[in-house]
Amino acid sequence: MKLHLGCGNAYLDGWVNIDLDSPVADIKDDVLQLSLIPDDSCEIIYACHVLEHLGRKGYMDALSLWKTKLKKGGVLRLAVPDLQKVLKLYDGTNLKSFWGFLYGGQRTKYDYHSVGFDFHSLEEDLRDLGFSSVYTWDWKEVEHGTVDDYSQAYLPHMDKENGELMSLNIEAVK
Repeated sequence: MKLHLGCGNAYLDGWVNIDLDSPVADIKDDVLQLSLIPDDSCEIIYACHVLEHLGRKGYMDALSLWKTKLKKGGVLRLAVPDLQKVLKLYDGTNLKSFWGFLYGGQRTKYDYHSVGFDFHSLEEDLRDLGFSSVYTWDWKEVEHGTVDDYSQAYLPHMDKENGELMSLNIEAVK
């Protein structure tokens, strides 16, 4: 089984798309519950720009739950706003260009960010939970890379040739 958590409007064929508030979701469920997904049943779980919405306690609960749903050797694939990139590019005059990465889109009651990440902090959390082989992944090299989601967020917006990738794309193995 392949899970796509917090799918929003980005439907992935061949995956079980789960979202609490999406009209295209296969299953409407909270990513902190996953009550219909058996433990040790998933070969891969993908959550794109979901973790930052769950808060400082909630994100660790989510990572722990998602680990229980993975088979041994299963992959947790995450994409989150990269705060290291935000800090690198912020020059004191362009704050509004980063609002989406910092605060979310704020289009629905779930679309607010309440925690942020860089590679080192997220890697540490994943290793603390017992994940191994933590590394970054390239959206151009995954099967769902043809679906334009926030793992492909660039500044300037949509400039995938010359822009800076603003998404931290990270995987970990159970």
